[in-house]
Amino acid sequence: MNHKNSRIPPVFHSKDFQKKLDTFIDLALKEDIGERDHTSFACIPAHIKAEGRLLVKTDGVIAGIEVAQRIFKKLDKKTTFDLFVKDGDEVKKGDIAFMVDGNARMLHTGERLALNIMQRMSGIATMAHRYTKLCEGTNAKILDTRKTTPGIRLLEKWAVSLGGATNHRWGLYDMILIKDNHIHCSGGVKNAIKNTKAYLEKAKKKLAIEIEVSNFDELNEVLEIGGVQRILLDNFTPANISKALKIIDGKYKTEASGGITESTVRKYALTGVDYISVGALTHSVQSLDLSLKIYPLE
Repeated sequence: MNHKNSRIPPVFHSKDFQKKLDTFIDLALKEDIGERDHTSFACIPAHIKAEGRLLVKTDGVIAGIEVAQRIFKKLDKKTTFDLFVKDGDEVKKGDIAFMVDGNARMLHTGERLALNIMQRMSGIATMAHRYTKLCEGTNAKILDTRKTTPGIRLLEKWAVSLGGATNHRWGLYDMILIKDNHIHCSGGVKNAIKNTKAYLEKAKKKLAIEIEVSNFDELNEVLEIGGVQRILLDNFTPANISKALKIIDGKYKTEASGGITESTVRKYALTGVDYISVGALTHSVQSLDLSLKIYPLE
């Protein structure tokens, strides 16, 4: 059932991730089914077996197959699958991603949840793939952000990775990212960095520090005090990104952010910036059109 893809980071194969995925699926099934799928139990005799075919209706990158497998297996342990593609593969309109055989009632019960997840994950993977392709030939890596749907961040970041892009921090706990509001409430760039370093030392935490700057004055303040690992250049034009990179002179990793679109991303990538973060990967994505057709076998 676990169709591992070596192209994505090990975190998505970890026991902790798998446990969180199982918990999510349990909650999602409970939300949708409630006491029972009355329509399927009313219409379909208990003994009927069926075959489902996952049909791709739009070109893109497929994602969420492993989740769909888990959903149907939870509903009917005897469910079997024939996989024709794997998560992260490019697919075309008319392709069949997989065929699933099992109890007809259970296939109908799991159909919408599996489709909802696969359509959203595939939409994200498809957009991530497009952005990544636009940066080919440069050193820039496309990053996601925390602009994710509450409760399903694990799925959305998984999809980003399947599309070939890179995950930024997972939450507020695994990295320091000092943004403009933190700077304002700290009393300036220097105070924000000093306070952060003091906090980490007191808490005995070793976390990477990234700081956002919105102009060259703030950038120069960061360079003066140092002590960070990455500088986020927020809402800089490509020309100003190039200027900033010359000032930074390779001393820190750099990230471009702020309204970067498919029409402008390559201009940013060509500046030599290390990372480009794109919130649209998860907050403005169009789901990939998929359908699951179910046919009785008896």
